[in-house]
Amino acid sequence: MMERFSEIMTLKEAAKYLKIGKSTLYKMARESKIPAVKIEFGKNDKVIIRIPYNQELIKKIKMISGRRRNPQGKYWEVPYSEDLIAKLQSIFSENLIIDPYFYLIPLQKELSIRKYSTRTTKSYIRINRDFLLFSGKRPEDIENKDIKEYLYYVVNQKKVSTSTLNVIINVLKFYYGEVLKKDFIFEVKRPKKDSKLPVVLSKEEVKKVLKATSNIKHKAILMLMYSGGLRVGEVVRLRPEDIDANRKLIHIRASKGRKDRYTLLSNVALQTLREYGKKEKPQKWLFPSWNKEKHITARTVQKIFQNACKKAGIDKDVSVHSLRHSFATHLLESGIDLRYNQELLGHKSSKTTEIYTHVSTKNLSAVKNPLDILLKGGET
Repeated sequence: MMERFSEIMTLKEAAKYLKIGKSTLYKMARESKIPAVKIEFGKNDKVIIRIPYNQELIKKIKMISGRRRNPQGKYWEVPYSEDLIAKLQSIFSENLIIDPYFYLIPLQKELSIRKYSTRTTKSYIRINRDFLLFSGKRPEDIENKDIKEYLYYVVNQKKVSTSTLNVIINVLKFYYGEVLKKDFIFEVKRPKKDSKLPVVLSKEEVKKVLKATSNIKHKAILMLMYSGGLRVGEVVRLRPEDIDANRKLIHIRASKGRKDRYTLLSNVALQTLREYGKKEKPQKWLFPSWNKEKHITARTVQKIFQNACKKAGIDKDVSVHSLRHSFATHLLESGIDLRYNQELLGHKSSKTTEIYTHVSTKNLSAVKNPLDILLKGGET
């Protein structure tokens, strides 16, 4: 079954795709030189086709077998099939604008077969769709120069970071290299990753953030993230049975790289969780959204953290992921071995964990500052 990404090409995107001015496209649409047809995925493997009231377009839509008019939504529904796009192109000829997303359905299926997460799949589709919009070509027509021009565009126009650029290269390499079996993507020279250090909150700052959070559910979320060094995507997907109160552990299931692990659960966090549980009585998800069948979103947790930082007077450029950074750094500073830290964080490589040694003050605090020595404790 298809995921409902609901991608519709806007007129602005269509203008970019056709490499004409937006005003020109608007004029063409008004003069009926192009059909104003919008296509999106509906439920149960149906494709929704929205068209204006136009007798010629209605006659053409009726040429599609299995069509059904939805009077409430004012759109047509047709069953999805592998050859549907080809049929639409045949019916509407060269005037039909096809959203590049429809060309990426085989990629979506390949990612599903390989058990990629929904979040990763959406990212792969979004990047490839943006690339096809930029190139104005179908995937099978892409050439090596198109890849290079796009990478130049995202670096110089979009100003993406080195890490984001590497993600884009990996995504394109996967689709055009592994799926479509083209080899030109391998010629792209990878840039060196920026050596940026994570922004870490001090223990006192973490304490202020937690104290500034009065909502028991919000406090429990932030406490768990700091207590176990959780990623935001991990905390939102926790279920009540993932909390091992007897052993003071949190069971993280199918996390990054589809790996399970256990991490720490503090006594204070457990007590807060119990208070929250008595009040909210969570069932399916530990932290449900307003719809109890769904968990709270990562964006909501980010907003919770930002509001808490604002109330606590934290001026650092931090995100909710900084709680994970702070957990790792504070463990190192308290003498916990790097290897244990790596296991708790779920890092595949110890090199990823080693970055926290650069922000830890454990060794730096023991160094006598040469200015203090020079001026004898501050005397001038």
